[in-house]
Amino acid sequence: MIGSRIGGRYEIIKIIGDGGMSRVYLAHDIILNRDVAIKVLNYDFANEEELKRRFQREALSATSLTHPHIVDIFDVGEEGKLHYLVMEYIEGQTLKKFIKTNGPLKPERALPIMRQLVSAISNAHHNGIVHRDIKPQNILMDPDGNVKITDFGIAMALSASDHTKTNSVIGTVHYLSPEQARGGMATKKSDIYSLGIVLYELLTGELPFSAESAVAIALKHLQEETPSVRALFPTIPQSVENVILKATAKDATYRYRSADEMVDDLLTVLSLERANEEKLSIPFDDDRTRSIPVVNEMSKFTSIESTKKIEPVTLEQPPVAVKKRKKWPIIAGSIGGIIILLLLLFISGILGPKQVEIPKVEGMEETKAVNLLEEKGFKADERMEQPSDEFEKGIVISTVPEVGKKRDKGTSVKLFVSTGKETMELEDYTGRDYTQIYSLLASYGFKVDSEEEFNDEPTGTILKQNHEKGSELIPSETDILFTVSKGPDEQELESLENYDKDRLHDYEKTSGFKIIVVGEKHSATIEAGHVLSQRPSARTKIAKGGKVEVVMSKGVEKKPVKSIFKTVTIEYKPEVMDAYEDEEGNWIEPELVPQQIRIYVQDKTHTMADPVEEFTITENTVKQIKIELEEGQRGAYKITRDSTIIAEEPVQLQ
Repeated sequence: MIGSRIGGRYEIIKIIGDGGMSRVYLAHDIILNRDVAIKVLNYDFANEEELKRRFQREALSATSLTHPHIVDIFDVGEEGKLHYLVMEYIEGQTLKKFIKTNGPLKPERALPIMRQLVSAISNAHHNGIVHRDIKPQNILMDPDGNVKITDFGIAMALSASDHTKTNSVIGTVHYLSPEQARGGMATKKSDIYSLGIVLYELLTGELPFSAESAVAIALKHLQEETPSVRALFPTIPQSVENVILKATAKDATYRYRSADEMVDDLLTVLSLERANEEKLSIPFDDDRTRSIPVVNEMSKFTSIESTKKIEPVTLEQPPVAVKKRKKWPIIAGSIGGIIILLLLLFISGILGPKQVEIPKVEGMEETKAVNLLEEKGFKADERMEQPSDEFEKGIVISTVPEVGKKRDKGTSVKLFVSTGKETMELEDYTGRDYTQIYSLLASYGFKVDSEEEFNDEPTGTILKQNHEKGSELIPSETDILFTVSKGPDEQELESLENYDKDRLHDYEKTSGFKIIVVGEKHSATIEAGHVLSQRPSARTKIAKGGKVEVVMSKGVEKKPVKSIFKTVTIEYKPEVMDAYEDEEGNWIEPELVPQQIRIYVQDKTHTMADPVEEFTITENTVKQIKIELEEGQRGAYKITRDSTIIAEEPVQLQ
């Protein structure tokens, strides 16, 4: 596919996504000169013209959806055996990957995402479209954090044929509503149920129901209440948990009546008025859930996060009494039916193409599977790889068409071959809270442990990890060890009173504290050059390397300070200007020009370098100058007017 052109205009560049139902390519539209995403379906449309028409109809109806949080579908087409959709290309990541990297999210971060999703689903519902397969893997997030839902209509289209023939359901079991799990029709309220599961995953980083097989998970959707998010994270408000409880009610009657109602609820869920909201109580019908479905197949599901055909879980029903009927009409009718059936089989055997059943190659080594298919007359010329917990690398997981279906000899059979257990790309979790990351990684099957060390980072912060970012790891076979901060290494501070500088220096080296002299003060009790006071106080616990501020004694104050006050009159001497007559004959008196006055003082605390006071005058002004002198000290003052000295006098104590 890569390097080829389909539809006469879309040049395939590279693969950007792969799933159970489709493969997504980045392509360039040479006519409109833009990048697009092309989803090529992994579905066998051979001999299923009605399904093909249904797919085209549903996909084309999805092109009518226009919403900022729905991926635009530009085109629907087919080329040979390829059936594809051309969509808007979103550069970013899936919401599933975002949750793996950043989850669990706080409500303040999760709720804006949910409002975008629910508003998009509301728009689709108003246009008569039910998504049927809402999950984080079908939600794309751009670099700005905005989300867009994709795959509208595809699940509905592809479920048409198989649902009517085998009563199976297309969907993703972790997000499947109870009515879909039973094999019922998906409705708008089924989408609301899936949205509730997505909100649960955003807030916890986990899925509410997990098990070894799809059937077991479906049973939990049918029989178990959605777990409490507050049990995992008690800081989540009850009003937020109530949104999940209402959206995921087992009985659709108790769910939100519409996506619009759910949007309105999300807008007020963090308001002060709902701060003390009580837990939502939904009636639970014991009679409806008392019977336990019979589960015969509990094998591991190869990819429980992929959209797949899921056999509905049915509850055991009491036998229905059958009325006895007369035998002769039935026998007569049966004989006629058998004759017609034999005629049809004879005609189809002679005139129709010879069809062969797809042999069971699941669990076989790929080469042997190919040989068996070719022996039966099929072509095995296409393969896809996907991870599997059940099958080793190189073993066939499944085929398309599926095992047991009859197809013409010469039909191509696509093999899905195991690449071994699914790996997960590890992120860099340093700097994040260990408790949250432990919960996240443990939910994916990692064995997580920690060791602690002193550090300035807050307690519980991850400092190091034993696997580098980008490592491809098998969760069930990987131990992850985090080095976690247990906070600063704190010690008790001694009393430093009366320490001299040498003793302070020795204590600084042995304690690891950083001692800083921040000032000096006179003291009648502490000798000059010794510590007068400290901060923090003695016996306070502080971190190694922490700062300790000390004030040193200057000894006894020797001389008192006396103040001398000088009162001076500062004259205003303006430049002499005559009055003048304006154009209208009025006499105008000249304006007074302010003069800049600066007062300088030489005393105990001041020098003549900078003025102690600076102002302007427009008239004679009286000022009092304060000069502080110690015994035996001399001082002076100086006054300037516009940089000209107008007064200067020495001062000394009498």
